[in-house]
Amino acid sequence: MSSITSVSPRTLADVIPGGVARSIALVVGGAAFVGLTAQVFVPLPFSPVPLSLQTFSVLLVGAVLGSRRGVASMALYLLAGVAGVPWFAQHQSGWAFASFGYVVGFVIAAYLVGRLAERGADRTVPSSVGLMVLGNLAIYAVGVPGLVLITGMSLEKALLVGVVPFLVGDALKIALAAGLLPAAWKLVGQRR
Repeated sequence: MSSITSVSPRTLADVIPGGVARSIALVVGGAAFVGLTAQVFVPLPFSPVPLSLQTFSVLLVGAVLGSRRGVASMALYLLAGVAGVPWFAQHQSGWAFASFGYVVGFVIAAYLVGRLAERGADRTVPSSVGLMVLGNLAIYAVGVPGLVLITGMSLEKALLVGVVPFLVGDALKIALAAGLLPAAWKLVGQRR
């Protein structure tokens, strides 16, 4: 006699039925979602880095898809953009632009956020806030040095134009994501 055990989903994406086809669709969908939200941008006259919704969507994609699918999705986003798809902020593609380091940071952030989400850090508002803050820090950890390398500006200047102007917006995006993730888990729990 066989017994069937119910396995709890590790990420929100695991709630969706399917196997490899599901994972491929989620990876492609995550990259497309980030590409679409990157087109919601505001150029800042004092910074070569535009204000966009990319970080919000990157962190959500990482949390929802988990570490492996999140990395695959952001790697697809990065590689397709380098190959010429103009879906980075300001319709850019390639790699020789000021915010390219941030795009590379998306891959690391997706892994980190995804890994923590797999361990349940996206189930409550306080832990979701921590998850999103760590993801943002990972993006900045790669983006700011990239800004220095590509533009030749000093580290101090890069922090002033590549981090400081975005802190309030990042706080708002973190608050929104920190509310969405636990709410989604609650909704999924009610339907199971």
